[in-house]
Amino acid sequence: MTSSDLLARLVAEARLDMERRRALIKPEELERAIQIYTPRDFVGALRKPGLAVIGEMKQRTPTMGVLAEDYKPADLARAYTAGGASAISVLTHMAGFGGRPEHIEAARVATNLPILRKDFITDPYEIGEARAAGADAVLLIVAALDLPELRRLLAVVRSRGISALVEVHDESETRVAIEAGAQVVGVNHRDLRTFEVDLGLTERLRPLIPDAVLLVAESGIHSIDDARRMRDAGADAILVGEMLMRAPDPVACLRELASL
Repeated sequence: MTSSDLLARLVAEARLDMERRRALIKPEELERAIQIYTPRDFVGALRKPGLAVIGEMKQRTPTMGVLAEDYKPADLARAYTAGGASAISVLTHMAGFGGRPEHIEAARVATNLPILRKDFITDPYEIGEARAAGADAVLLIVAALDLPELRRLLAVVRSRGISALVEVHDESETRVAIEAGAQVVGVNHRDLRTFEVDLGLTERLRPLIPDAVLLVAESGIHSIDDARRMRDAGADAILVGEMLMRAPDPVACLRELASL
């Protein structure tokens, strides 16, 4: 498999898993669950003095393998909340990350923070499914969508009353995100086609993102110095996963990050 096929594989796996889940629930049952949940303000939670922190939970990754043998989303959500996270990101991609929508439900019971559903979303169904599980935002990856698809999914996001983190990795993707009307842009330092990391991306792409649009620096942030670098580059928030999942004391680690 070539490196450019990795993202395509992850998207295909997500679609396959979505179709399996969709077959198990009646549309009216899903709509009922969607209406029962009142979304929290994900965008507002990131607009704070200093650097906002989105704490991410994931059981494993395609490149690093297992991060948590005993993976408990509710316990992690409590720890991230106690540590001062502004929001929580929950991986729901099963094949690559060991996640599923039920992990959002488990985290939701344990926290009042906004929750981002992190997955390779390409279908409006997954947006409604996210809110039904208790998520307040979804990840939309520009590399996996063309401009008309991105616009269509952002419209669905708005109609469902939740938010979107629109993820980019280069200049052209950033322009697409802004043109599509993204309110929150995530600069992913990891190339999803090769999984190589470039922490300089936030510094390069910051000038392309209007001040009114929130910038979230994602991936490869492994130290307080890395987080400080993102703050100094003009990031409004950082998304941190592996650093927290590997930390002996994630609460203390988060407190230090949230104090920047």
